Amino acid sequence: MPNIVVVGAGVSGLTTALLLSKNSSYKVTIIARHMPGDYDIEYTSPWAGANFLPFSTKEGSRWEKGTWPELARLAKDVPEAGIHFQEALIYNRNKDAGGPVTDWFNDLLSTNPWFKDLVPNFRVLPKSSMPAGADSGTAFTSVCINTAIYLPYLVSQCLANGVVLKRAVISHISEAAMFHHSGKKADVIVNCTGLLASKLGGVMDTTVIPARGQIVVVRNTPGSMFTISGTDDGEDEVCYIMQRAAGGGTILGGTYQKGNWESQPDPNTAVRIMKRAVEICPELVEKGQGIEGLSVIRHGVGLRPLRKDGVRIEKEKIEGTWVVHNYGHGGYGYQTSYACSQGAMDLVDEVLSPKANL
Repeated sequence: MPNIVVVGAGVSGLTTALLLSKNSSYKVTIIARHMPGDYDIEYTSPWAGANFLPFSTKEGSRWEKGTWPELARLAKDVPEAGIHFQEALIYNRNKDAGGPVTDWFNDLLSTNPWFKDLVPNFRVLPKSSMPAGADSGTAFTSVCINTAIYLPYLVSQCLANGVVLKRAVISHISEAAMFHHSGKKADVIVNCTGLLASKLGGVMDTTVIPARGQIVVVRNTPGSMFTISGTDDGEDEVCYIMQRAAGGGTILGGTYQKGNWESQPDPNTAVRIMKRAVEICPELVEKGQGIEGLSVIRHGVGLRPLRKDGVRIEKEKIEGTWVVHNYGHGGYGYQTSYACSQGAMDLVDEVLSPKANL
């Protein structure tokens, strides 16, 4: 019976552990400094929107392609997961081309993107239905996830399959092997440490940096999900709106500040975020109210774990123990979670197969 320790309890760690736990011969322990219910700047997953807006290029689209069917299944058939369908409206301004946000968005802004046949109801918007300044736009059915429900849902599914969760702080990835709940050394470690992969001994991936996202969570209802390609009042700022499922409030964003570790919300940025949201979606507030009509639940900052070469899903031996890496998801951890975790599980299966040990 192979023993596996998954390091990290964000969406990547929990999803990977859940998939591994479906194999009854695997005994899985999750260890993490931060668990669902915690709000900490080192712990990205609770702060996320979280939705499905494909950011990949066509060449890099397999993780998003492989995750959409599962998110759609959960939205349709599993209400307790806290995911619902929501119409997404994407607006593009030609003047934003080549900016920090359009580089991040890639194909999302195209009127002929690779995902047009993947998501339901994809269509190009007529000019008459778009806000002033937008040059093109598209719409499709997306999902929005209430992270405060979905992360505990993943935990409950793991627990039902016999996974054990433990708090632990490690300074080197190889230490994780000693935390298996059996008391024996783990056969495989799965590294889902997100941003902390940049600081963890044995990994120390200096290509992982934060892309700081500041948000405002409000009680107001937008009716749809909105995103636009850029802003006029902040170079590394972006405007998006999404309503979380099951009473989770509406997320107004945001920023995309590479290399910025600041954990505290900036009040001036918050005002700009709220102003832009009301401009792009006047229905958020009662007529003529402006940002005073927004009912704020809280302000938040999350640090997206951005990796220069994209997600790292690979295996290596570190100090005699196999380590499978699954980190570096940037701003698309939820919308790639299922396929990336499947990729990590395939590597675990590989290193535990009899052939690998010959």
